[in-house]
Amino acid sequence: MIARSRLAPASAFSRCFSAGGSYDYIIVGAGSAGATIAHRLVKDAGANVLLIENGRSHVGSWDWWKINMPAALTYNLADAKYNWDFYTVPQKHMDGRRLHQPRGRALGGSSSLNAMAYVRGHALDYERWAQEIGPGGEAWSYRHVLPYYKKAQRHSEGESTYRGGSGPLAVTRQRSPAVRAINDAFVAAGEEAGYPRTEDMNGFQQEGFGAMDMTVTPEGVRASTWECYLKPLLHPKTPEDEEASKRFQVLTGQMAVRLLFENDKAVGVETIPSPKPKKGGGFHRESSGTTEKHFAKAEVILCAGAVGSPQLLMLSGIGPAKELERLGVPVRLDQTLVGENLQDHLEFYVQYLSDKNCSLYPYAATFPGLGLLSRYAYRQPWKAIHAGVLWMLQGAGVGASNHFEVGGFIRSKANLAHPDLQYHFIPGIVVGQLDFLAAHGYQAHCGTMRPTSRGSVKLASGDILEAPLIDPNFLATEEDRVDLREGLRLTVEIMEQQALKAFTQARYAPTDVNLESDEEVDITSPARAPWAKWWTQRAE
Repeated sequence: MIARSRLAPASAFSRCFSAGGSYDYIIVGAGSAGATIAHRLVKDAGANVLLIENGRSHVGSWDWWKINMPAALTYNLADAKYNWDFYTVPQKHMDGRRLHQPRGRALGGSSSLNAMAYVRGHALDYERWAQEIGPGGEAWSYRHVLPYYKKAQRHSEGESTYRGGSGPLAVTRQRSPAVRAINDAFVAAGEEAGYPRTEDMNGFQQEGFGAMDMTVTPEGVRASTWECYLKPLLHPKTPEDEEASKRFQVLTGQMAVRLLFENDKAVGVETIPSPKPKKGGGFHRESSGTTEKHFAKAEVILCAGAVGSPQLLMLSGIGPAKELERLGVPVRLDQTLVGENLQDHLEFYVQYLSDKNCSLYPYAATFPGLGLLSRYAYRQPWKAIHAGVLWMLQGAGVGASNHFEVGGFIRSKANLAHPDLQYHFIPGIVVGQLDFLAAHGYQAHCGTMRPTSRGSVKLASGDILEAPLIDPNFLATEEDRVDLREGLRLTVEIMEQQALKAFTQARYAPTDVNLESDEEVDITSPARAPWAKWWTQRAE
């Protein structure tokens, strides 16, 4: 029997069920890739599509606002309800520390969980890809991929040479009056440090400081792939979408446990009802329900992300044969590179206290030590309630922004062709598990954009309920360590320019690092860099 999702239109269910549960395409994962591909296959290709998602829908749930409200993004990053809540394995080059790896487990996937910063990458990244690929790589050059970015985008400032104006993905810029002064000061500080101002980081000139684009609708709602690609099909408002919805089925709360094959061809997916997630990744065994099999006539498409897709491939017998045999997984195809070449980048915070009323502290800071109530026990509840009501009634106010309203891109050294450091600025100080410090302040997030360290995703066992072993292998190369050192020094230089002096009371973190010493700046050992403890933590 094919389980019926409460999201699926009755007509779509009856059509698919009468066909014996066979679809043209089955897509595993309703995240950024899966939702987009499903939309295109159903609407453009006229295909019958089944979309399988481990997570649940937030629609109709009491906490729907945690996904829809842009300013509420920290709630789900620190909670397992809509989150796979993974942690890395102990990092060899970071004194054995384990870092949090949140991944979306909901309709929209990580686009329903992330910070909504819309960043395309530099044009020369695509040119490099085209050169590295060689023959046929021209399709990845910037002039070939730009039309697809424009086709997808619906920018609030309209269409231009670099922006799209009529696509499904809403992109806006926000200017929150409550924090505009400190945001403007950060951009001015970047200019004082010698960097240019840029009018469009995704346009002609990425390098410099200025306003950031965000995936937020003009109505102040998170523009996830659920909102922009799935919702129009599941809640159609046009005759075209109504017709397309008849070819579309979504199953939520179903965990894909293995691929099904006929000879060497993947023809389907086996699922179980999604078990209850564990804090720190993995699932409890108190699962109810039966195993179900779903079959595709054309293709099975894996869109379960950088972690989920290799995990499912390996559990289905596609991966490094020796490792699969060791875990007792029957080998179907020896592919040693499955799960290899994992790439991720680190960010750090540089934080300052302020004696001016310039930050989000009055709206966001809560009382610690109250268990689950700590997330809702606001220090200034009248401000938080006003912000929430204003957003719910009008889609406006501080709740309508991700509060990465300004940022920047710079080069850490002079001989680079394009920027390698990225900044997000936030008018507040984040501590612990994404909580706001109960004091006015601000911080810059600095991250390296092209790390050279390479890691892997491996199976912990042959059991789908066990979290995979995620090893980004952070800071394995000297180049990455040098880039992060320089990033810290340049960030402090920017943050201590005259434009920010009027807001600065004292540096909050790092305070105990000699910036002239490579040993103290390196984060490979907390003994040599105590400031690293502010932005990494061990799993419980």
